[in-house]
Order: sequence, then structure tokens, then C-alpha cells
Amino acid sequence: MSEALKTSDIVLDPYSIPLDSKFNVAQGPLFEHDAHWAYFDRLRAEAPVHYCDESEFGAYWSVTRYKDIMEVDTNHEVFSSEGGIVVADQDEDFELPMFIAMDPPTHDDQRRVVSPVVQPINLAKLEGTIRSRAAALLDDLPLGEEIDWVDRISIELTTQMLATLFDFPFEDRRKLTRWSDVATADEDMGIVESEDQRRAELFECLTTFTEIFKERQVKPGNNDLITMLAHGEATRDMLERPMEFLGNLILLIVGGNDTTRNSISGGVLALNQHPAEYEKLRKNPALITSMVPEIIRWQTPLAHMRRRAKVDTVLNGQSIKAGDKVVMWYVSGNRDAEAIEKPYEFIIDRAKPRQHLSFGFGIHRCMGNRLAEMQLRVVWEEIMKRFDFIEVVGEPVRIRSSFVKGYATLPVVLHPKK
Repeated sequence: MSEALKTSDIVLDPYSIPLDSKFNVAQGPLFEHDAHWAYFDRLRAEAPVHYCDESEFGAYWSVTRYKDIMEVDTNHEVFSSEGGIVVADQDEDFELPMFIAMDPPTHDDQRRVVSPVVQPINLAKLEGTIRSRAAALLDDLPLGEEIDWVDRISIELTTQMLATLFDFPFEDRRKLTRWSDVATADEDMGIVESEDQRRAELFECLTTFTEIFKERQVKPGNNDLITMLAHGEATRDMLERPMEFLGNLILLIVGGNDTTRNSISGGVLALNQHPAEYEKLRKNPALITSMVPEIIRWQTPLAHMRRRAKVDTVLNGQSIKAGDKVVMWYVSGNRDAEAIEKPYEFIIDRAKPRQHLSFGFGIHRCMGNRLAEMQLRVVWEEIMKRFDFIEVVGEPVRIRSSFVKGYATLPVVLHPKK
């Protein structure tokens, strides 16, 4: 399968491929060409817990049904996060420990340090900032001419928010975007030319934030993430473990960037693909509240999370050995008809819009889920004040990644309110 599945030669019909141990869904070109859906449909129907023993990432189990993903995600005593959260293994000479890739008690201690940044009282303070920035960005857009929505809105808005959360120099905020992209890149994605370049840029990130960390140790900021790390009991000595510091920086940067960034673009695309829902939204903008979690389900910005079995176990009839990699395909669980009614339909007024897997569950559930939802709600409230139609005028360029499910570009034309 891996030889046939090249960027220029995607196998569109997964039923033409033997469903054996070489059936590998973790290939970037599948997601780049939006060709992964039928692969997961087949796995859910025929092999919901499937073993692939030959891939560029080594052997791994795919878990594709909603209920089985929930079972893995909520049982950290059997399925460990230690060592990494993506299907690819970290290089032994460049390991980046981070609290999402740790088990209790270390995970709990480090997560507890930074979680206050997204407590309700702080989210309430951030809403006005998000709204004013979204309004300014939208007001600056030209009407009636093609623009790249990803660059002008999705990236810029989330990058401004990241700069605020870190209290990072605002004029240098695009460095955060770059580091986020580099952190999740490999040489096949076109973002970096080599692994050496990737590491060099990430070390630049480490150097930059090390200086900020030292400054905040002496002069604390106001509820920013680096101040919290610099003064948290479990993290104040993190400069003594620089790769762990870098790992947690990357976690916070990517976590604050990719979910919101790609959902902002994904929502525009989904409404264009479902014009009846767009018309429903025009008639009743109050539906934004239920539309936001539906966008996040529909997009599933992070396609998977990985665990590793700590002991021999059985999942949906399959015997998993201690040490095996177990990949929870959120992107598949969010299309599971046994758990979600009409999962392939984009419905902005679903009865249970938050019944999705995009934020994960259990101890590793996305810390910033409410912040992501708030940003999306605010930006769509400001969009509906200004535009009758954000028209997608060309095919999106998707990212070649089986982890970050997102967009490099999305060409649109803006039409004002009538």
C-alpha cells in the first residue's frame, strides 16, 4: 500500500487493498488529499481495532470507533502517554518530554501549574481582547477580491492570542506560528528542508523563551503562561531540564495554535459545502453557539493521539501486548454513526453538539477547550455582523500530515451584508 500511495497516485478505493497487516492509514498524503475517509469507514466496519505491522512509523494499532477510543482515552492506567502522543516515535537523540506525554503524578503536577490561564475568570477577561482584535482584522479585509483566509484571519488571530497568553513580544508573534509549524513538521511536508533545520529552529525557540523565563523569574507578568511556569512549584526549575522546557513550550504553542487556527478555516469551508446550513445561520445567528462545537467535530483539528499499552490487554476482542503503540483516531470516531447521528452531515443546530472526540477525554482532555470555543464563537459573531457570505473560490491546500488536520491556504472572496 505504501508504494502505491504517493502524492501523485492516491489509491481512492481502500476496498481494492487487502485489509491485512500492511493496511496503513497513518500516511500524510491521505490527509493532504482528503482521501482518508473511506479508509476509516472500512476499518470501523471490518476491523475497528486493527494492527498494522509495517509502516514508516513502525507497528501500531488503529482504534477507530467512538466507544473504543473512549475506553483507551479514559484508562491511563493501562494505556500510557509516556514517550509521545503521535504515531511517530521521537528520535532518541532529540526527545522532547512534555506533560501531555507523561502519566500521573508528573503530568498532573505540571498541568496544574498552567491550567489557571484558562479558568473562567481569565477567559472572561480575554473575551474583550479577542473581540477587538477579530473586529480589527475583519475590518481590514478587502471586499470582492480573493484573499487567503488562512493567512489573513486563521493564522493571524490565533497568533495574536498566543502572544497574549505568553506575553510574548507582539511584533515578533509570527515566530510562534513558525515554531508551531516546525514542531509538527517532517521533511516531506515542505516546511523544513532537513531535520537539522527543524532542530535549529526549535533551539531558537528554546533560547528565546529561556531568556523570557529568566526575566519572569525576576519580574513576574500578569497571569501569562511563562510566569506560571517560572513560579510553579513543579516547573520553576525547568531550565535545568531544557529539553523538557522546550517540549512543554511546543505543547502549549501547538495546542494554542492548531485547534483554533484550523477550525476557523474549517468552519468557512464546511458552510460553503453545506449552503443550507449557511442560510440557516444567516437567518438565526444565535446558532453560532451550537455551530462552534459542530465545527470542531467536523474539522477534528488533531486527527489522532497515541498511547502505549503498559500491560497485556484486550480491546474489542483484539489482544494488545504490553509495549504496543495504540493510536486513537479521533477523526474516525467523529464519523462513527453508532455514536453520532448523521456524522457525515454538518448540522449547526445539533441536539448534542459537544458529543465529539476532538478535545480528547480523561486526564489529557484539552486544557484550552473552552478558550478555543470562545475564540471561534467571537470570530463568528463578528463575521456575521459584517459579511453576508464568505465564498470559497478554490480548493483548499491541506497539510500533508496524519496528525495536524489543517489547511495551508483557503482562497475566499468576502461579500458584504445586503
